[in-house]
Amino acid sequence: MAYIEPSEFATKMVDSGEQKIFMSTKDTLVRAFMAGAILGLAAFFAITVIVKTGNPLVGALLFPVGFIMLYLMKFDLLTGVFTLVPLAVIDKRPGCTIDQLLRNWGLVFVGNFAGALTVAFFASYILTYGYNTDGGALAAKVSSIGESRTLGYQEHGLAGWITIFFRGMLCNWMVSMGVVGALISTSATSKMMAMWMPVMLFFFMGFEHSIVNMFLFPFSMIMGGDFTVVDYLVWNEIPTALGNLAGGFLLVGLPLYLTHVKTSPERKLNEAAKSRLA
Repeated sequence: MAYIEPSEFATKMVDSGEQKIFMSTKDTLVRAFMAGAILGLAAFFAITVIVKTGNPLVGALLFPVGFIMLYLMKFDLLTGVFTLVPLAVIDKRPGCTIDQLLRNWGLVFVGNFAGALTVAFFASYILTYGYNTDGGALAAKVSSIGESRTLGYQEHGLAGWITIFFRGMLCNWMVSMGVVGALISTSATSKMMAMWMPVMLFFFMGFEHSIVNMFLFPFSMIMGGDFTVVDYLVWNEIPTALGNLAGGFLLVGLPLYLTHVKTSPERKLNEAAKSRLA
């Protein structure tokens, strides 16, 4: 394992944020679409495993496969650009402005949503043979998840909304630690190991990931989930995305930037202290 010091990979994080800002519109959309699609497929896989085995831990152990695939292909998730792109702005890289940051976030959001929605259509179609049969146990499971994670939060009002926000924060704290952890090595195997644990943790703990939810909730609605698009947006997607932003930037990107890129000078002992230590 070729270990890279935090001071080196923190600078790589800023470089990555700058590169994403200046990526072409076409490349940004294509990479975001593929990331949303692969993560949706991974969620479909994990839920299928949980239904068939009855063991949520097995699904959580296997879900990171999708995250690892999209990371190694250099595809972009909204949760990742929430963490990396602001660093290029606060580092005052030439041309990296708030407008350019918002452009990147908007394009990645559109691409992720389109990819996740496409897989939701594929998954619902194959489960029902073209919407001609019942989706069975998997459809029932997905429907119940969608209802509990929208209407279930709604029942608690503001406290429910804040709960989603905090779950979104904790989610992207872990997901972004996976992204950053992959930078500590140039070995593909080491990168996979570094990503696996935090992504497994977020999935098993039921934290809220905005792109997984872009797949899960449309899929749930198609499969008969009794909630509306407004319920999904207000009582899940919006607070989840805001929580993902806060968790990725405030709990991962900014602390690493402040302590490994903008490092403060080391403290010096004054003469009196030196004499006492002598």
